[in-house]
Amino acid sequence: MEARLNIFGSPISGKLLKHLVSAGQVVSESPLPASTRELVNLRASQINGCGFCTDMHTKDAEAAGETSVRLNLVAAWREATVFSEAERAALELAEQGTRIADAAGGVTDEAWENAAKHYDEEQLTALVAQIALINAFNRLNVIIRQPAGDYQPGQLG
Repeated sequence: MEARLNIFGSPISGKLLKHLVSAGQVVSESPLPASTRELVNLRASQINGCGFCTDMHTKDAEAAGETSVRLNLVAAWREATVFSEAERAALELAEQGTRIADAAGGVTDEAWENAAKHYDEEQLTALVAQIALINAFNRLNVIIRQPAGDYQPGQLG
């Protein structure tokens, strides 16, 4: 399988990716825990059917010390006992923020208030930004059918 476009070779996509990656760097320098960012990235990527990002974030999380049990249970986080209440709140916000079109009201007040119990304003800002960024990357990769499976940890940054 080949991607419809070579996003790593196009001058336009190079500029676009530079800015998306820069925004991601701002989030990575925030006080939002790295493990939470990766769990959110993985869950949104699963929902969006983005094989490339699912592959990337699973491998990057493993390389950073995340356990296979937790990674394997992200898709079923509601029933899993391996996530903290803060992580569960972040996963709920990520799901609702990813599935905006499925809910007439967008993200519920309950999901927002639950996240706000666990994260301060700076962390919430970073969390919302991370959800928006991973959804942008997912959509880019799904539209162009970016192949998955060959990613090596740290390959893109």
